[in-house]
Amino acid sequence: MSAPASASVSATTSFPTDHPHDPGAEPVTLDRRDGPYGEVVLRRRGARLEIIANGCFLMDTSDGRSERLLIDAALRALPEESRGAAAGARPSVLVGGLGVGFSLAHAAAEARWGRIVVVEREKAVIDWHSDGPLGAISGAALGDARTVILHTDLVEYLRTTTDRYDALCLDIDNGPEWTVTEDNGNLYSPAGLAACRARLNPGGVLAVWSANPSPAFGEALRNAGFTGVRAEEVPVARGVPDVVHLAVRTA
Repeated sequence: MSAPASASVSATTSFPTDHPHDPGAEPVTLDRRDGPYGEVVLRRRGARLEIIANGCFLMDTSDGRSERLLIDAALRALPEESRGAAAGARPSVLVGGLGVGFSLAHAAAEARWGRIVVVEREKAVIDWHSDGPLGAISGAALGDARTVILHTDLVEYLRTTTDRYDALCLDIDNGPEWTVTEDNGNLYSPAGLAACRARLNPGGVLAVWSANPSPAFGEALRNAGFTGVRAEEVPVARGVPDVVHLAVRTA
């Protein structure tokens, strides 16, 4: 990717999270980069930080409830013996998409998780956490010995790696029917869901964040051989609830 096109950002910048929406605030661009997947932008709007990809709003720091639910719901869905395992056998989790860092920070705050691997394809997003204002959310998690950040494409990683996890918590789009780039649609295809299933240990959980409920995606999960398919909702101020789709790989 090219170097930042706007003023540099500082990791010492602080801001409140879970902050109410301020509709009157004008957005201020902190960083803009062009790369192999298009343009990605970090903006400040009042007290919030926003990530925009190819002109599409992805997420902001105003409310991390659904991102935290993504992690908690996956942990709850694991078998009891996995959730209460000894330190040497704590369940591993793959977080697909670093985003604004709520999912990573919440996973790292939970002592019951073991290895925490985050896959993020945008180098800019990683930089905004390691040396930028989003470090206010993820700084402690990035310093956690359990955390590993992989700079790679999630779909390609799932297709090629031989690693397995107890939970996959995926949040790279606005949902299975609202992808950031066309290629991301492969994640929700039969082949993509088969790759997800192959990357899970028996009894492992797939959790997928979505800005909208998707009954069709639930059916696709069942067709891919998952069981226990369900959706958990998080009410939002306006519009339909955010949703976490859950599915289990049986032994």
